[in-house]
Amino acid sequence: MCPAVPLYGDVPVFHDWKPLATCLSLFILAAVVGCNRGGEENSSPTTSIGGSSDATPTEGGSSGPALHKPDSDPQHPVVLIETSLGNMTIRLDAEKAPLTVDNFLFYVDAGHYDQTIVHQVYKEQGILCGGYGVNLVEKPARTSIRNEAHNGLKNHRGTIAMVRQPDAIDSATCQFFINVADNPALDFKDRTPEGYGYCVFGTVAEGMETVDKITDTPVHDTTEFERTPIRPVIVKSVRRTR
Repeated sequence: MCPAVPLYGDVPVFHDWKPLATCLSLFILAAVVGCNRGGEENSSPTTSIGGSSDATPTEGGSSGPALHKPDSDPQHPVVLIETSLGNMTIRLDAEKAPLTVDNFLFYVDAGHYDQTIVHQVYKEQGILCGGYGVNLVEKPARTSIRNEAHNGLKNHRGTIAMVRQPDAIDSATCQFFINVADNPALDFKDRTPEGYGYCVFGTVAEGMETVDKITDTPVHDTTEFERTPIRPVIVKSVRRTR
């Protein structure tokens, strides 16, 4: 069993149990062990700009061919997360977190998140995803990325952020969490491991009711995980929509 829950200031630090009874403290919101290293090396909340007018005036004032606005914004790609309790649309922020978004989309495009589980749920803080298959086996991941938590984005309700180890600033790989409350203790404060924070890289554009539904699911502690849903919440797929 893991030790009693310690405190970081007034904020509880949660733990996660791995299958071999290895207990690692992770971040303040909740804790999970980062994805296994050694995978491949390679390589939103809202809106796409779409539609067009029937005609666009030319310089001389006459109507020319319609100029169609782009249906995607490369700085703010959008992904759809389909779960067994509903769907959510995430608008990513590559302007503020380019490395993190690129890393996340690598896993999306590789199908890494398909048939994974929401493995931990903290009703007043957040839900954790992206590291374990439906068989509870941890999925392999590529090299960890540089932490961009200093980008000015805050861990507010409805934001998506990366999981990392509390004693290693640049240790995020594939696991992510969605904040269900404002979590200022997770924001960047200074350049120490304890104060660097957890990188926000997008926002839930649609489907926050799905996130809330997931937080309402009954949970229990097992030998593998703390506060894991009794009835598994499956991430069926994660796909780019634009």
